[in-house]
Amino acid sequence: MRKPRDYDAELEALEEKAKVLKTRRVQQLGELVIATRADAFSAEELAGALIVLAETTDTGKREA
Repeated sequence: MRKPRDYDAELEALEEKAKVLKTRRVQQLGELVIATRADAFSAEELAGALIVLAETTDTGKREA
């Protein structure tokens, strides 16, 4: 006979794993911003640059 699954425990484990991944993602983004010296720009300037970069299809401009 199969052992019944504890769905609540599995759900809690997945929620904890998701929380850790979200925290790590935010931390890595902060490290990237600091490493590229992008912390000298405002959030609006960074968002605008990312939007322009996402819309650019020219690889030469993307790498610059």
